Amino acid sequence: MCATIHATESGRNSGIHDDTQKYINDTEWMLTYEATEVIVNSNYMKREMQRLFGLPFEKISVIPNGINMNMYNGIERDYDFRRRFASDNEKIVMCAGRLVYEKGFQYLLSAAPKIIQGYNDTKFIISGKGGMLNELKGQADYLGISNKVYFTGQLSYKELCKMYKIADVAVFPSTYEPFGMVAIEAMYAGVPTVVSDIGGLNEIVEHGVDGMKSYAGNSNSIADSVLALLYDHQLAEKVSKNAKIKVKNIYNWNKIAQDTHFIYQKAICQTMAERQKNQIAQENAKKTKKAKNRGTLLAFRGREALA
Repeated sequence: MCATIHATESGRNSGIHDDTQKYINDTEWMLTYEATEVIVNSNYMKREMQRLFGLPFEKISVIPNGINMNMYNGIERDYDFRRRFASDNEKIVMCAGRLVYEKGFQYLLSAAPKIIQGYNDTKFIISGKGGMLNELKGQADYLGISNKVYFTGQLSYKELCKMYKIADVAVFPSTYEPFGMVAIEAMYAGVPTVVSDIGGLNEIVEHGVDGMKSYAGNSNSIADSVLALLYDHQLAEKVSKNAKIKVKNIYNWNKIAQDTHFIYQKAICQTMAERQKNQIAQENAKKTKKAKNRGTLLAFRGREALA
């Protein structure tokens, strides 16, 4: 059996705090214990699986998530769509995902005043839905930047692709992120991307080469990385070009499918080998028992003969 784990209950909740979470955590442990091979999507997740469940290093394989290489076919920069959110002279800093604490939207909003002070013509577009929506809107009001922040709600797949194409910078400031699919999508769209230096995001981006990093939970660091991309056009062009090449080479489904197929073949071979080993052991046990019984019978007949 192969088990694929993309997140853990402990990681999502920064620990186990109630019986429901404990039940899920125990089930995850049992699944990984029983599996012949375990697949995770980042080295960060591999370390987490070893730390939480004590799995052997060689039992865990890292295979990243991938994206459809044709997802942006026929989608160009749509200026009419862009003008729904910002004027032509304004830069768009976008962020997409579930509106929950671990996605770090609150840190982007905290960084917004510093970014606006450094580059006034900036709009912030936050796409997604979740339990923190009202809290984030209240934060924008408190910071006095409501006129600079646009909450789009849940976008359709096509609308999200169009959003990536019109953005000038994409920011993903998560505090817990086993992989970071949205960052891959933004990079492939050619958007200069800023990510937290945590989890799978930290592995996706090489700072200053194919994107920018910020310290997780640090609004000043986020602002510095965003401003660097807004002001330095050569840097923005370089990282977006390198990022697109990286995604094509590493995160395409053909390569991922080949790697996954290899792991399943490995698991099947191990299962067959174990089965054969068990069969041989059973046969040897039968032979040993039979030989022992024969020896006992001969000894009994010998005693009868002497009698």
